[in-house]
Amino acid sequence: MPVYATNKKARFDYDIRQTFEAGISLSGQEVKSARGGHISLSGSYVVIHGDQPYLLNARISPYPYAGHLEGYEPERSRILLLKQSEIDYIKRKTDAEGLTIVPLSVYTKGPKIKIEIALGKGKKKYDKRETIKNRENEREVKRKIKYNE
Repeated sequence: MPVYATNKKARFDYDIRQTFEAGISLSGQEVKSARGGHISLSGSYVVIHGDQPYLLNARISPYPYAGHLEGYEPERSRILLLKQSEIDYIKRKTDAEGLTIVPLSVYTKGPKIKIEIALGKGKKKYDKRETIKNRENEREVKRKIKYNE
């Protein structure tokens, strides 16, 4: 299960509450480009319009070995494929608790390309500082353990 792209800032900027696995609707050229690693999730997010979730601002560069496509948009909105019960659950959570839907990673599962999305609450500035402090403390402890062995 190779991972093609991760949204590194998502786990730093959001307190992740729950994750979901969704399919993503791509054209053939976009699939080849994504498998080649030409996909970026930085700055992307998920919205639900009506009863359909969409991935916005995810960049999939054109496949370099394909012919030129007229009117291809690398950052177009893409439909996510979820069960209706999952869509309803996510919609209720975002409306009631003010959670945000954030893409975390793009990977393969068998022949299919999947995307991991999460419900998250935005962190405050002091939460981010605490995360940095905890990370530094863990590094220091590991460093001391390594040199004491």
